[in-house]
Amino acid sequence: MAQSFDLVLRGGTLVLPWGLEPADVGVRGGKIAAIGSLGGGHAAQEVDCTGLHVLPGLIDSHVHLREPGDPKVETIATGTKAAVLGGVTAVFDMPNTNPSITNRAQIDWKRDYVTGHAYCDMGLYVGALKTNIADLAELELQPNVCAIKVFAGSSTGDLLIEDDESLERVMRSGRRRIAYHSEDEYRLQARRPNYHTGMPYRMHAEWRDVECAFLGTRRLMALARKTGRPAHILHVSTAEELDYLKDYRDLCTVEVLLNHLTQTDEAYDRLGGYAVMNPPIRDKRHLDAAWEAVRNGTVDTVGSDHAPHSRASKEKPWPECGSGLTGVQTIVPLMLDHVSAGRLSLSRLADLMCAGPARVYGVVGKGRLAAGYDGDFTVVDMKRQRTIEESWIASPCGWTPFAGHRCTGWPVMTVVRGQVVMREDEVLGAPAGAPVRFAA
Repeated sequence: MAQSFDLVLRGGTLVLPWGLEPADVGVRGGKIAAIGSLGGGHAAQEVDCTGLHVLPGLIDSHVHLREPGDPKVETIATGTKAAVLGGVTAVFDMPNTNPSITNRAQIDWKRDYVTGHAYCDMGLYVGALKTNIADLAELELQPNVCAIKVFAGSSTGDLLIEDDESLERVMRSGRRRIAYHSEDEYRLQARRPNYHTGMPYRMHAEWRDVECAFLGTRRLMALARKTGRPAHILHVSTAEELDYLKDYRDLCTVEVLLNHLTQTDEAYDRLGGYAVMNPPIRDKRHLDAAWEAVRNGTVDTVGSDHAPHSRASKEKPWPECGSGLTGVQTIVPLMLDHVSAGRLSLSRLADLMCAGPARVYGVVGKGRLAAGYDGDFTVVDMKRQRTIEESWIASPCGWTPFAGHRCTGWPVMTVVRGQVVMREDEVLGAPAGAPVRFAA
């Protein structure tokens, strides 16, 4: 008896957990129902993927969609539209909004708001404050929460826990893996008087120097070892940290950003405030170390740290300019370009942006092409060459630090739970994203 499907992707090369294979994939009820030769099956919708690669739906596990906040810069609707245009099927959204997401009522509001506004699926971070530490064990178990986020060094927003006593209290409240912005706040503040308005933008990397990041990570790992609490160090930016963290793999997972794999400190002279982010873009020694860490398996996830600001904010003199760069729409094209350049394989890309986030955060039903998993797919044309242009950017801020970068490899279709939500630069249908589920 012939099988019946809602959607069949035919003739593509599937990026499966065990390797690349030509095969069809069929979806029924939003889930992968079959993988193989499905020529005899009937489908309500069929897509010819001949000559294309079909990856599991790529996850950007580190974005700032700024809602609640300033809709002139970004919203959940615009940020997730940017995501699906760029081939991303799920994002995990940071809590340093205005106001920050730090209690159950705010989590409930945001979860409900995702339905009807998001074009892709969303996981939610909860922010840690010194005043909500006692509540974190409960908050991390709320539906659709991917992790508690701790800012151990100050960045955009009002979330900050900088002292060891409070950090240890956070680690002893709950049991799931905690995600950290790791910079040492005491070193940041001690060095701040050395810098003044109008200094070159490249001073950002001198102020927030290697030791600032490395000291923050050493402190966090000492506390993690003391408490036994697993950690995920976000946007690791230094060669020193990447080498050091090899000794903490029983406790710690590692994120590297697309920016730290792609940009070096020459960007400050070329882009000015549009190169300023936390932790900063550094010199080529650290970029080379990041790629070595990708190759040797130290890196678990790659994210964009999509953090838009208005042009007016980015064009202020340093250090008054906003810290953060757009990236959710450009991370997939740029990572595909790295694949084309031979820096990693498509299988490793799927590991870093599918299986890796699923493993680190405990995602249910996403992260691989396998029967019973969500019908999420990022379909790419590895032969297509295209230049990133700001006219393509969906975020209201309207800019990207990668304008003019020519990529080899491009996402041509995004499928979320069996629904084609983007095809050839066209976003299809109304927002149909849903909250991501996590194992408690």
